[in-house]
Amino acid sequence: MGKDFYIQPDAADPVLDPDAVLAIVRLHAAGAKAVRAVDESGGEARAYAIDNGLILKVQRPQQLRARTSLDKERFLLEQLAGLEGVCVPRVLGGGVAKPGIEYTLMTRMPGEPIHSARLDGDLRRRTLVDLGRMLRRIHAIPQQPVFEARLIPGDHTAADVRTRFGGLFDDAVAAVARAAQPWPFAVDPLQLARLAMRALPDADAWVALHSNPGLEHVFVDPQTGQLTGIIDFGDAYFSHPALDLRRWPRPIDRAAVHAGYCSEAEMSESFNQTWRVACVLTDMLAIAQDLECRAAGLVELEELVEQLH
Repeated sequence: MGKDFYIQPDAADPVLDPDAVLAIVRLHAAGAKAVRAVDESGGEARAYAIDNGLILKVQRPQQLRARTSLDKERFLLEQLAGLEGVCVPRVLGGGVAKPGIEYTLMTRMPGEPIHSARLDGDLRRRTLVDLGRMLRRIHAIPQQPVFEARLIPGDHTAADVRTRFGGLFDDAVAAVARAAQPWPFAVDPLQLARLAMRALPDADAWVALHSNPGLEHVFVDPQTGQLTGIIDFGDAYFSHPALDLRRWPRPIDRAAVHAGYCSEAEMSESFNQTWRVACVLTDMLAIAQDLECRAAGLVELEELVEQLH
């Protein structure tokens, strides 16, 4: 997909007046009463919480970029609607409202992001196993209609997937070079990246991915720890499924997501090897950027290098 660029970086970015927000919402939910909160954490979009169960997501004009699209997110959410074992927001409406406000109205995901719930131990593992199962079902939707919509960018050949991995390893090597802590692993980061790329098989699958089904986008019931769903498909792209599963820096978390993903059907050896390469990538980034995951990443990296040789 290349590097990000923003199409209109100097555009005004006002927070909408509550009356303007409600006017848009009432196009699809006539009984809407009040704006309860404004959430800026989405970056490319601003979210307005309406009453107790609605979210109005509005594209921030200065954050408009090629790979993020509310149209894309609405389309993908509609493909996933009603799918057994998949919980995502339900789209109630969307488009462009006067004066040029791009928006989506959707239901609010119950619960809270997993990083706020602070789940630990067996409860956290069970939740992440359930997440893996849900991701498998998301990846299993018919891909041809998604491709033909021409809304989602990404990879459609084994060469495309290999090129993406190469770029990600370039970024990881650069992150190691910028890190304050010295590189602690026996193999030089550039040599490690080359080893992983040599071990990467030709991809036998590429599907529409969420992009980052991680701590801020996975929701749980804070009391029970039960998985309630996944939000924010605005960065969806086509590539190898392992790239969705790798988004958990702690090896123990990643292993739980992977176990759930593989629990209902055996994976090909090509998939398993691509998964190992993706884990090398994640461990390199964790060692460079996340002190809490550094030690566990080193242990896993030792094992992965032995498996890749």
